[in-house]
Amino acid sequence: MNNNLVILPIVIPLITGIALLFFRENIKLNRAVSAMVSVMGLGLSFYLMSVVQAQGIQLMTAGNWQPPFGIVMVADTFSVIMLILSNIIGTACVFYSFFTIDEGREKHYYYPLIQFLLVGINGSFLTGDIFNLFVFFEVMLVSSYILIVLGGEKPQLRETIKYMVINMFSSTMFLVAVSLTYSVVGTLNMADMAVKMPQVANQGIVTVIAIMYMLVFAIKGALFPLYFWMPRAYTTPPPAISALFGGLLTKVGVYALIRVFTLIFIGDTGYTHNIILVLGGFTMLLGVLATVPQMDFRSILSYHIISQVGYMVMGLGIFTTLSIAGAILYIAHNIIVKSCLFLISGVTEKITGTANLLEMGGLLKHYPMVGWLFFVAGISLAGVPPLSGFFGKLVIMQAGLLEGRYLIVAVSLLVSLLTLFSMMKIFIKVFWGEEKGIPAQRVPHGKMIPSVVALVALSVFIGFNAEWIFSYAMLSAEELMNPEIYINAVLAKE
Repeated sequence: MNNNLVILPIVIPLITGIALLFFRENIKLNRAVSAMVSVMGLGLSFYLMSVVQAQGIQLMTAGNWQPPFGIVMVADTFSVIMLILSNIIGTACVFYSFFTIDEGREKHYYYPLIQFLLVGINGSFLTGDIFNLFVFFEVMLVSSYILIVLGGEKPQLRETIKYMVINMFSSTMFLVAVSLTYSVVGTLNMADMAVKMPQVANQGIVTVIAIMYMLVFAIKGALFPLYFWMPRAYTTPPPAISALFGGLLTKVGVYALIRVFTLIFIGDTGYTHNIILVLGGFTMLLGVLATVPQMDFRSILSYHIISQVGYMVMGLGIFTTLSIAGAILYIAHNIIVKSCLFLISGVTEKITGTANLLEMGGLLKHYPMVGWLFFVAGISLAGVPPLSGFFGKLVIMQAGLLEGRYLIVAVSLLVSLLTLFSMMKIFIKVFWGEEKGIPAQRVPHGKMIPSVVALVALSVFIGFNAEWIFSYAMLSAEELMNPEIYINAVLAKE
């Protein structure tokens, strides 16, 4: 069903970003337009979800060229769930930026860059073409390069170089994989690729292509052993940018991994998906172990991004409808809570002037709201019931037990305990104990709080409405595990 509504989440931020380039000195206009467009995008994503639920998978074919010959944008349940999450975090971070980003950054195209970043993220979720997935990845990455370095501080410049080099390497590998794909099956439409891959006479080359895509998305999703570029890169920019990156960028890589390995590369799941499962186990374990010696607030949160990605990949590796549903539910939880925790770290930095846990303490007495907001978000990340993190982990572990994957389930339980330990370490050192780093006069921070409150409330809402939210995750998983639904919709087959 051809529906131009599908392209709007890409076109609206693109036009907004271009328009704002011409008004970089007018900060009030940049803020007002960014706020309006963010709310509009959030409303549009929910409306698109209602359309998909009522009418099925929606398409937009560029130039009216029918797939697989033309560019196609596809909105199914999974992509629209990710679109909603993208716009929730984008909106929260934009409003948070109004009170935390300095005027110098704002005048150097901060708000247009946020819009271009969302173009890349939303486009990655909606594209039905593997080459355009590469294009949208690049739009997202180029925007992120500039946002990380914006401000020109020495640590930013140092970490940006590493961030750029590793992502340029993965982009080159991505392009090679796309070229090899086209040489083998003669198409870049993902639905058409799914039809033609099983027909390739030499399935060995298909496995090689699958591993190449796996490596590309593992780098972009920060999986073991390819995550070394990420933790420091996400701690150097302002907290609003860290929250946007920490919540969304690695999840785009996870989204691509799930999409490709439930649609296209499902011919030898005993090989490819077992590799994915092993990567998930090492990612979650080594990521959380790296948090133990850390004493920097945002460094701990950054390493937890790696660890939590392991749970999502674990769900894909188990490769059942239940495990995929658990992974999707966990993605929704983690995007919200992880961004929230980065925003809270920004509030504590505003108050104390530092991110070093050893230089902070006793904030709970003077700033109780900040402390308890962190406590709720922290235990949610650790998976304490009845908050959102518990139910995603529960479903993934249940799926693992049903499939006899006892070792990975044991690892995931250990990781949950270590996650709780590190969250309590932050709570005790920053908000409990001896008062340290607290200025004599109260630091104005109230305007930073609404975005944090909204995300914490959303995490609590998901936890207390887990069955309802899980029904959407399950619907999405059923579509993913039955790829003919996607293929028939895109290629217009009866």
